[in-house]
Amino acid sequence: QVHLMESGGGLVQAGGSLRLACAASRSIFSINAMGWYRQAPGKQRDLVATFTSGSNTNYADSVKGRFTISRDNAKNTVYLQMNSLKPEDTAVYYCNAHYWGNDYWGQGTQVTVSS
Repeated sequence: QVHLMESGGGLVQAGGSLRLACAASRSIFSINAMGWYRQAPGKQRDLVATFTSGSNTNYADSVKGRFTISRDNAKNTVYLQMNSLKPEDTAVYYCNAHYWGNDYWGQGTQVTVSS
């Protein structure tokens, strides 16, 4: 089992930056895939950025060049640096871990970008 705790959301003006953090309850070396998803009101939950096998990364087209996923293995933490934020980035951001065939989710953190 994996417990995930997100932090770092908030309110920011368009063009600003935020950094989200996701702390895992176990070594992230042991987790098959880990990353970030987001869900806007009335919409489905979509992939934002993930680490897949090893250190390979995958980004949604809408965030490429603006968002960067990174990890600190010693802290069992994955980060999402979000730059040049747009109002359409407003959503609840969820951390996800895929571990032994199961998906685990954090409680989510709200990101609101004002125009």
